[in-house]
Amino acid sequence: MEKESYVADDPFVKSLKKKETIVLINQELLKRKRATFAFKRIVDLVGGAIGLVVATPIMLGVAIAMKKEEPNGPIIFSQTRVGKNGKTFRMYKIRSMCLDAENKLEELLAKNEVQGAMFKMKDDPRVTKVGKFIRKASIDELPQLWNVVKGEMSLVGPRPPLPREFKTYSSYDKQRLLVKPGCTGLWQVSGRNDVHFKDMVALDVEYIQTMSIANELKIIFKTIWIMIRPNGAY
Repeated sequence: MEKESYVADDPFVKSLKKKETIVLINQELLKRKRATFAFKRIVDLVGGAIGLVVATPIMLGVAIAMKKEEPNGPIIFSQTRVGKNGKTFRMYKIRSMCLDAENKLEELLAKNEVQGAMFKMKDDPRVTKVGKFIRKASIDELPQLWNVVKGEMSLVGPRPPLPREFKTYSSYDKQRLLVKPGCTGLWQVSGRNDVHFKDMVALDVEYIQTMSIANELKIIFKTIWIMIRPNGAY
Protein backbone atom coordinates (compact mmCIF):
# COMPACT_ATOMS: atom_id res chain seq x y z
CA MET A 1 0.00 0.00 0.00
CA GLU A 2 1.36 3.41 -0.93
CA LYS A 3 2.12 5.51 2.14
CA GLU A 4 1.47 9.23 2.07
CA SER A 5 3.99 11.57 3.71
CA TYR A 6 3.58 15.10 5.06
CA VAL A 7 6.55 16.40 3.06
CA ALA A 8 8.37 13.76 1.06
CA ASP A 9 11.83 15.29 1.59
CA ASP A 10 11.25 16.57 5.12
CA PRO A 11 14.57 15.85 6.94
CA PHE A 12 12.80 15.64 10.30
CA VAL A 13 10.40 12.92 9.16
CA LYS A 14 13.31 11.03 7.60
CA SER A 15 15.32 11.29 10.82
CA LEU A 16 12.60 9.39 12.71
CA LYS A 17 13.63 6.24 10.87
CA LYS A 18 17.25 6.62 11.97
CA LYS A 19 17.14 7.57 15.63
CA GLU A 20 14.89 8.66 18.47
CA THR A 21 14.71 12.45 18.62
CA ILE A 22 14.35 14.00 22.08
CA VAL A 23 13.16 17.62 22.07
CA LEU A 24 11.89 19.70 24.97
CA ILE A 25 9.36 22.42 24.15
CA ASN A 26 10.23 25.94 25.25
CA GLN A 27 7.20 27.23 27.17
CA GLU A 28 8.00 30.80 26.12
CA LEU A 29 7.60 29.67 22.53
CA LEU A 30 3.94 28.86 23.14
CA LYS A 31 3.33 32.27 24.66
CA ARG A 32 4.64 33.89 21.48
CA LYS A 33 2.13 31.96 19.38
CA ARG A 34 -0.95 33.80 20.67
CA ALA A 35 -1.90 35.02 17.19
CA THR A 36 -1.73 31.46 15.85
CA PHE A 37 -3.91 30.14 18.69
CA ALA A 38 -6.46 32.91 18.05
CA PHE A 39 -6.49 32.04 14.34
CA LYS A 40 -6.90 28.35 15.17
CA ARG A 41 -9.99 29.07 17.27
CA ILE A 42 -11.63 31.05 14.46
CA VAL A 43 -10.87 28.28 11.96
CA ASP A 44 -12.15 25.68 14.45
CA LEU A 45 -15.48 27.47 14.93
CA VAL A 46 -16.06 28.15 11.23
CA GLY A 47 -14.62 24.88 9.95
CA GLY A 48 -16.28 22.80 12.66
CA ALA A 49 -19.73 24.29 12.01
CA ILE A 50 -19.46 23.94 8.23
CA GLY A 51 -18.04 20.44 8.63
CA LEU A 52 -20.97 19.33 10.76
CA VAL A 53 -23.45 20.54 8.13
CA VAL A 54 -21.57 18.77 5.31
CA ALA A 55 -21.00 15.61 7.38
CA THR A 56 -24.63 15.14 8.49
CA PRO A 57 -25.85 13.39 5.28
CA ILE A 58 -22.74 11.17 5.32
CA MET A 59 -23.31 10.19 8.95
CA LEU A 60 -26.99 9.46 8.24
CA GLY A 61 -25.98 7.13 5.41
CA VAL A 62 -23.51 5.35 7.68
CA ALA A 63 -26.16 5.06 10.40
CA ILE A 64 -28.53 3.28 8.00
CA ALA A 65 -25.77 0.87 6.93
CA MET A 66 -24.85 0.19 10.57
CA LYS A 67 -28.44 -0.60 11.53
CA LYS A 68 -28.65 -3.11 8.69
CA GLU A 69 -25.49 -4.88 9.84
CA GLU A 70 -26.07 -4.59 13.58
CA PRO A 71 -29.62 -3.46 14.50
CA ASN A 72 -28.90 -3.08 18.21
CA GLY A 73 -26.48 -0.63 19.74
CA PRO A 74 -25.72 3.08 19.43
CA ILE A 75 -24.50 4.82 16.28
CA ILE A 76 -22.51 7.43 18.17
CA PHE A 77 -20.49 6.58 21.26
CA SER A 78 -18.31 8.64 23.53
CA GLN A 79 -15.05 7.88 25.30
CA THR A 80 -13.17 9.65 28.04
CA ARG A 81 -10.02 11.12 26.55
CA VAL A 82 -7.19 13.22 27.93
CA GLY A 83 -6.88 16.70 26.47
CA LYS A 84 -4.82 19.85 26.96
CA ASN A 85 -2.78 19.89 30.17
CA GLY A 86 -4.18 16.48 31.20
CA LYS A 87 -7.82 17.60 31.43
CA THR A 88 -10.30 14.85 30.53
CA PHE A 89 -13.35 15.22 28.28
CA ARG A 90 -15.86 13.06 26.40
CA MET A 91 -14.84 12.54 22.76
CA TYR A 92 -17.46 11.46 20.20
CA LYS A 93 -17.05 8.92 17.41
CA ILE A 94 -19.19 6.79 15.12
CA ARG A 95 -19.07 3.27 16.52
CA SER A 96 -16.90 1.05 14.33
CA MET A 97 -16.63 -1.97 16.65
CA CYS A 98 -18.93 -4.64 18.01
CA LEU A 99 -20.91 -3.87 21.15
CA ASP A 100 -18.62 -5.76 23.56
CA ALA A 101 -15.38 -4.37 22.10
CA GLU A 102 -14.01 -3.09 25.42
CA ASN A 103 -14.54 -6.47 27.09
CA LYS A 104 -12.53 -8.18 24.35
CA LEU A 105 -9.61 -5.73 24.46
CA GLU A 106 -7.71 -7.43 27.27
CA GLU A 107 -7.28 -10.65 25.31
CA LEU A 108 -5.98 -8.74 22.28
CA LEU A 109 -3.37 -6.53 23.99
CA ALA A 110 -0.63 -9.07 23.29
CA LYS A 111 -1.31 -8.65 19.55
CA ASN A 112 -0.72 -4.89 19.53
CA GLU A 113 1.02 -3.93 16.26
CA VAL A 114 2.12 -0.44 17.34
CA GLN A 115 4.99 0.06 19.76
CA GLY A 116 4.32 2.24 22.78
CA ALA A 117 1.40 3.63 24.76
CA MET A 118 -1.45 2.94 22.32
CA PHE A 119 -3.23 -0.07 20.83
CA LYS A 120 -3.60 -0.70 17.09
CA MET A 121 -4.26 -3.96 15.28
CA LYS A 122 -4.68 -4.12 11.51
CA ASP A 123 -7.11 -7.04 11.48
CA ASP A 124 -8.86 -6.26 14.75
CA PRO A 125 -11.69 -8.84 15.01
CA ARG A 126 -13.82 -6.35 16.95
CA VAL A 127 -14.24 -4.05 13.94
CA THR A 128 -17.50 -4.46 11.99
CA LYS A 129 -17.74 -4.52 8.18
CA VAL A 130 -19.12 -0.99 8.10
CA GLY A 131 -16.52 -0.06 10.70
CA LYS A 132 -13.65 -1.08 8.40
CA PHE A 133 -14.93 1.23 5.69
CA ILE A 134 -15.56 4.27 7.87
CA ARG A 135 -12.17 3.87 9.56
CA LYS A 136 -10.40 3.69 6.22
CA ALA A 137 -12.06 6.92 5.11
CA SER A 138 -11.85 8.51 8.60
CA ILE A 139 -15.64 8.93 8.62
CA ASP A 140 -15.79 7.56 12.17
CA GLU A 141 -14.01 10.74 13.33
CA LEU A 142 -16.64 13.16 11.98
CA PRO A 143 -18.60 13.56 15.26
CA GLN A 144 -15.47 15.05 16.79
CA LEU A 145 -16.33 18.23 14.92
CA TRP A 146 -18.78 18.81 17.78
CA ASN A 147 -15.87 18.57 20.24
CA VAL A 148 -14.10 21.17 18.09
CA VAL A 149 -17.03 23.59 18.17
CA LYS A 150 -17.29 23.13 21.96
CA GLY A 151 -13.62 24.06 22.32
CA GLU A 152 -12.45 20.71 23.73
CA MET A 153 -10.53 19.88 20.56
CA SER A 154 -9.09 21.65 17.54
CA LEU A 155 -9.22 20.68 13.87
CA VAL A 156 -5.44 20.23 13.98
CA GLY A 157 -3.46 18.94 16.95
CA PRO A 158 -2.13 15.80 18.67
CA ARG A 159 -4.61 12.95 19.04
CA PRO A 160 -6.09 12.69 22.57
CA PRO A 161 -5.03 9.52 24.41
CA LEU A 162 -7.14 7.24 26.57
CA PRO A 163 -6.64 7.64 30.34
CA ARG A 164 -4.99 4.20 30.56
CA GLU A 165 -2.51 5.26 27.86
CA PHE A 166 -1.86 8.61 29.52
CA LYS A 167 -0.93 6.87 32.78
CA THR A 168 2.10 5.32 31.03
CA TYR A 169 3.33 8.64 29.58
CA SER A 170 6.75 9.96 30.52
CA SER A 171 7.29 13.68 31.15
CA TYR A 172 8.56 13.92 27.58
CA ASP A 173 5.44 12.23 26.18
CA LYS A 174 3.15 14.62 28.09
CA GLN A 175 4.50 17.53 26.06
CA ARG A 176 2.14 16.55 23.26
CA LEU A 177 -0.74 17.70 25.49
CA LEU A 178 0.52 21.26 25.92
CA VAL A 179 -2.01 22.24 23.24
CA LYS A 180 -5.58 21.18 22.47
CA PRO A 181 -5.86 17.73 20.89
CA GLY A 182 -6.99 17.64 17.28
CA CYS A 183 -9.08 15.68 14.80
CA THR A 184 -6.02 15.47 12.56
CA GLY A 185 -2.36 16.34 12.86
CA LEU A 186 1.17 15.87 11.60
CA TRP A 187 1.09 12.21 12.64
CA GLN A 188 -2.02 11.45 10.60
CA VAL A 189 -0.58 12.95 7.42
CA SER A 190 2.85 11.37 7.93
CA GLY A 191 1.99 7.68 7.86
CA ARG A 192 -0.76 7.22 10.47
CA ASN A 193 -0.62 3.61 11.72
CA ASP A 194 2.74 3.05 10.03
CA VAL A 195 4.28 5.38 12.67
CA HIS A 196 5.03 4.01 16.14
CA PHE A 197 4.21 5.82 19.38
CA LYS A 198 7.64 7.36 20.03
CA ASP A 199 7.67 8.71 16.49
CA MET A 200 4.12 10.02 16.91
CA VAL A 201 5.23 11.94 20.00
CA ALA A 202 8.23 13.34 18.13
CA LEU A 203 5.94 14.46 15.29
CA ASP A 204 3.55 16.10 17.77
CA VAL A 205 6.43 17.94 19.45
CA GLU A 206 7.63 19.08 16.03
CA TYR A 207 4.12 20.26 15.18
CA ILE A 208 3.84 22.32 18.37
CA GLN A 209 7.25 23.90 17.88
CA THR A 210 6.63 24.85 14.25
CA MET A 211 2.93 25.67 14.63
CA SER A 212 1.90 28.42 12.24
CA ILE A 213 -1.11 29.51 10.20
CA ALA A 214 0.50 28.14 7.03
CA ASN A 215 1.21 24.73 8.60
CA GLU A 216 -2.34 24.51 9.97
CA LEU A 217 -3.78 24.99 6.50
CA LYS A 218 -1.31 22.53 4.95
CA ILE A 219 -2.29 19.80 7.40
CA ILE A 220 -6.03 20.45 6.89
CA PHE A 221 -5.77 20.22 3.10
CA LYS A 222 -3.50 17.18 3.34
CA THR A 223 -6.08 15.49 5.60
CA ILE A 224 -8.87 16.13 3.06
CA TRP A 225 -6.70 14.51 0.38
CA ILE A 226 -6.04 11.49 2.60
CA MET A 227 -9.79 11.08 3.20
CA ILE A 228 -10.17 10.89 -0.59
CA ARG A 229 -7.16 8.59 -0.98
CA PRO A 230 -6.75 6.77 2.37
CA ASN A 231 -3.28 5.78 3.54
CA GLY A 232 -2.33 3.64 6.56
CA ALA A 233 -5.53 3.96 8.58
CA TYR A 234 -7.03 0.89 10.31
